[in-house]
Amino acid sequence: MTRWYSEKKKEHFYKEAKRVGYRARSAFKLLQIQKRFNVLKHGDTVIDLGAAPGGWSQVAKEIVGSKGTVIGIDLSLIKPIKGITFLKGDMTKETSIKELIEVIGEKKADVVLSDMSPDISGNYSIDHARSIFLSKQALETAKLALKPGGNFVCKVFSGEELDEFIKNVKALFKSVKRFSPVASRKSSSEEYIVSKQFNV
Repeated sequence: MTRWYSEKKKEHFYKEAKRVGYRARSAFKLLQIQKRFNVLKHGDTVIDLGAAPGGWSQVAKEIVGSKGTVIGIDLSLIKPIKGITFLKGDMTKETSIKELIEVIGEKKADVVLSDMSPDISGNYSIDHARSIFLSKQALETAKLALKPGGNFVCKVFSGEELDEFIKNVKALFKSVKRFSPVASRKSSSEEYIVSKQFNV
């Protein structure tokens, strides 16, 4: 029954994404995070890490509007979307982080989003460790790119290293919450760390 429900749900969000014109069903995860935590505001400058194929960037752009800025970066090339800047880069490399910081300029970002995910090996321990590594890279980027008071949303896989990572995030943000969107697969170990009010 659980598997059937999970597949049904997956299919529902996939079809809904097609219907409304989002590039990925994951767009609904960000919408659900936004509804609960209100991390994005009109006029914000937003960085989207691991942005391909562009679903989160689409949602972010809808919320920040024409006065806002959305910059997405991914290892893969992303097909252009009007009003959004996409960069090709590897967030585990210093050169890509540097390029991203240069594009933002001195004004810095209001929000850093990360839906980065490792290539799934099927080995739970390895996948968890890789996920935490990417999350740490996202946090380092947030430390460099965020304005004081900015927000940070990061995907992680549950596991033994997660508590330590959350402790590091709590040292930098006033509010840190864990959240599992309804749009996530029921069988998935992913969750999101939603952090608000960056303390420099």
